[in-house]
Amino acid sequence: MIKCKLCGKRFKIITNTHLISAHSCSLRTYTKKFGTENCGFLSPNLLPKNDPRYKKWRESLKKRPSSWNKGYTKYNNSSVAKISKTLKKKKIDNFARWRREMKKLGKIKSNYPRIKNNGDLAELIGVILGDGHIRKFPRTESLSIFSNSNNPGFIKRYAKLLEELFDKKASLTQHGIGVNCIRIRIYQKKISKRLKIISGSRKKQDIKIPQWILKNKNYIKRYLRGLYEAEGSFCIHKPTYTYKFLFRNTNESLLNNVYRALKILGFHPHRSKNMIQISRKQEVYKIKDLINFRQY
Repeated sequence: MIKCKLCGKRFKIITNTHLISAHSCSLRTYTKKFGTENCGFLSPNLLPKNDPRYKKWRESLKKRPSSWNKGYTKYNNSSVAKISKTLKKKKIDNFARWRREMKKLGKIKSNYPRIKNNGDLAELIGVILGDGHIRKFPRTESLSIFSNSNNPGFIKRYAKLLEELFDKKASLTQHGIGVNCIRIRIYQKKISKRLKIISGSRKKQDIKIPQWILKNKNYIKRYLRGLYEAEGSFCIHKPTYTYKFLFRNTNESLLNNVYRALKILGFHPHRSKNMIQISRKQEVYKIKDLINFRQY
């Protein structure tokens, strides 16, 4: 006879029936805390990997034929698509139980705290407004930043910045076929809310500089760096004594933001339809060094 470690009663074997009726506790939860010894039937995948029963089960899997739907998704198989539609119609979440367990174990993130206001966040907001996109999905969101594939410094810098701020490694993929563009992307919940950047197209949106950035000149520099890294250029033509530091965008409010931020830092920008430019030689070099433009 063995003793139940929750109530002290003695049994030949600890069963799921006793645990649920007496302690509202499943056998799975019990074994995680006290081990699998002298317990009733357990799904083999829940056993310790050094348990003989687990090893035997793993060996038996090698002899089983593959399931009929292996390798298929709802996008390339009509039968799998039908199953998916049925589950969706009946509002059945096939992974609800698994998701709850993973959240308890900490393998799936369930808490999304506010990102701390600092220079890294200011720069990330700038680069997203310049060359990024947030897209909403039914259960998550994606954040993408696009880069010329010939600019490895940009790719490395902003992939690292995403990982540090969101605690998740970004994926790097070729954006389109035959296109010289790399997409730096992460999927996570509440991205738009935490960054305070709307999802979808921002072409006609009224974009404001966050107050916490405006109150700190170092944050303004980082904000401008993100914008210029995405949409800026540094041009010199010595034969004609031409010096330009340019920012191009079709969103009028974003152009206003860049113009305002440059004025706060003491520069003399010129505004045209889709462009902000600095043309004074000394100021061109000064702003380039001040925001560390293209210095990776």
